[in-house]
Amino acid sequence: MDAIYRNIPNWDWITLILIAGLVIITMGKYFFKTSFFTFITLPFNRKYITLNKKKAKLINGFHILITIFQVLNISLFIFLTRSYWLGENPNNSQAMFWIIVGMLCTFILVKIALQLGNGYFFENSPLMMELIFEKISYLNYSGLVAFLGNLLLIYVFRNYLPLGYIFVFLILVINLIGLGTILRNRQKLIIPNIFYFILYLCTLEIAPLVIFISYLNS
Repeated sequence: MDAIYRNIPNWDWITLILIAGLVIITMGKYFFKTSFFTFITLPFNRKYITLNKKKAKLINGFHILITIFQVLNISLFIFLTRSYWLGENPNNSQAMFWIIVGMLCTFILVKIALQLGNGYFFENSPLMMELIFEKISYLNYSGLVAFLGNLLLIYVFRNYLPLGYIFVFLILVINLIGLGTILRNRQKLIIPNIFYFILYLCTLEIAPLVIFISYLNS
């Protein structure tokens, strides 16, 4: 009886990243119970935003933890869907994952810097801090969805690209809900300044995203 060689992919490094993400989210739940449980319901109510509205600080324990969790999981999700889309073996391109992590961190930090600069230049820094906090909060929530997507794509429906598209859609829906909520709550401010709002969207929202996606594709 001849032995048959089976090529079993080594997912150890991806498993370690998922475990790290699980540890981070567990720490967030343990040390910041109120923030965690209000954050979980973010797409359905604004309790998390309301409780943090006055401080709206980007530098606080829970916000930092959940942002790290988001960066790891969204980067891994992008990495997996990109690998499946190109027909690559994820284990042969581990360096690409860390490149995506660096690109995503750079993208977020550059956007924050531009928006803070906008707030300083137009003397509306408190408003800009609120906007940044709210948008990143919804992006962070996308990290939870990406985490679930990563688990399914790695351990259940491996190489099943349509599932990746479903989770891309869910992530877009969550961030569109966040954007819609932000706009609805500030429509009295937007309408009289519609020209500046359009300029803001084009320069600080759409343009960086187009650059990020184009660079990722290349």
